[in-house]
Amino acid sequence: MKKYLIAFLAFLSLGQTAFIPIASAENPRVAIPDFADLVERASPAVVNIRTTEKVLAQQTPGGIPGMPEDQAEFFRRFFGVPIPGIPNGSKQAQPNPSKPQEADRGVGSGFIIESNGLILTNAHVVEGATTIYVTLTDKREFKAKLLGMDKRTDVAVVKIEARDLPRLPLGDSSKVRVGEWVLAIGSPFGLENTVTAGIVSAKSRDTGDYLPFIQTDVAVNPGNSGGPLLNTAGQVIGINSQIFSRSGGYMGISFAIPIDEAMRVADQLRTNGKMTRGRIGVALGEMTKEVAESLGLGKPRGAYVRNVEPNGPAAAGGIEAGDVILTFNGREINKSTDLPRVVGEAKPGTSATVQVWRKGSARDLSVTVADTDSAQTATKKPDTPASNGNSVNAFGVAVTDLSDAKKKDLNIKGGVEVTGLGDGPLARAGVRPGDVIIRIADADVSGVKQFEVLLKSLDVNKAVPVFIRRSDSTLVIPVRPK
Repeated sequence: MKKYLIAFLAFLSLGQTAFIPIASAENPRVAIPDFADLVERASPAVVNIRTTEKVLAQQTPGGIPGMPEDQAEFFRRFFGVPIPGIPNGSKQAQPNPSKPQEADRGVGSGFIIESNGLILTNAHVVEGATTIYVTLTDKREFKAKLLGMDKRTDVAVVKIEARDLPRLPLGDSSKVRVGEWVLAIGSPFGLENTVTAGIVSAKSRDTGDYLPFIQTDVAVNPGNSGGPLLNTAGQVIGINSQIFSRSGGYMGISFAIPIDEAMRVADQLRTNGKMTRGRIGVALGEMTKEVAESLGLGKPRGAYVRNVEPNGPAAAGGIEAGDVILTFNGREINKSTDLPRVVGEAKPGTSATVQVWRKGSARDLSVTVADTDSAQTATKKPDTPASNGNSVNAFGVAVTDLSDAKKKDLNIKGGVEVTGLGDGPLARAGVRPGDVIIRIADADVSGVKQFEVLLKSLDVNKAVPVFIRRSDSTLVIPVRPK
């Protein structure tokens, strides 16, 4: 007891300011990283990309159209931004306004992935460019050749004729952790080799694009596009591609293309000059909690099929509108945006096993993957007008049998058309005249008589999924009969 008291008194004599926490698994000491050495190693492999395009020159001697000359000169001197219509920033008039002239189009960034001059950047940096110029940190400038670009993923590969160039090592974006330190190197506003740092804010962020992005709080601005996102080991884990902004400038959220996905695209671009993707010909809808519960799935998962392309791969394989795709070649589909990415990775011409949820149970189907180049454009047909009416059935709708022509037009086998709506659950759910009810729960609707029989058998205390065909889409609506 005495030795503990002595130790305690000794601690008090030191005072709280002398207390230093000991690093442990429960209380780790985390130091802010020093990026200086990393930047020194990585910067030589980051390049500035400047592009030009052919434009009709205007008689605007000495400046930017619509901008006073003193402001134009300020931007040229301070930011290094090339002035459109003025070669090399000089204040001379265009020689022939009616003849197309080569004018600076924009600036971006890129990084070397092979010492022979292979460079990765964004597709939007080089799209539409007549000439691509690449400037290294040692001020050498090269004309680059575009090997290929893919606008869907915003990845491009360019090549310069040089050897023994510094290159950046590639990391594994699947191992990126939320909260880890990262930094970006690029040319925001034309300011070459600008370094910014931050942390990973989120992974697999869907923004409506083809790829799931890495979200960070690293300051990224116009000109950073195409530059690398690096981890603390100096490895590339992403390509800086987008920002969320209401002002056009950085607002605390930026997005990077995961390097694993980017390299998968880049390998095809450098080999074939284009990206080949698989497709199965389905239109998808989002799976909500209410819809999932009404279908017996429990939690929201899978990709809900709104429509199936007539004579397409999915239709040939037996996939139907209203199905929920749960897995594709053994890979789980957690949400609708997962399916295009997984299908896109499949090689066209190969057979894929697709597990779908239909009428309360899962079943496996075989679908032959097609090429995106063979996509057919479906023509959207207008909704069919119908007369108003009222009904006192459990759904509060008036319906009629479908004609054979209507079935063929909608590519369905049966159903009943809504001709009128009363004050009922379908009206409140957004159903409108002209919609076609094709299925209730697990039962396909064949006609009016069978439809009325189905309604009488429903449990009024339980919501059921009602499948609605509207133009070229199939909607599923959880409905509780009145």
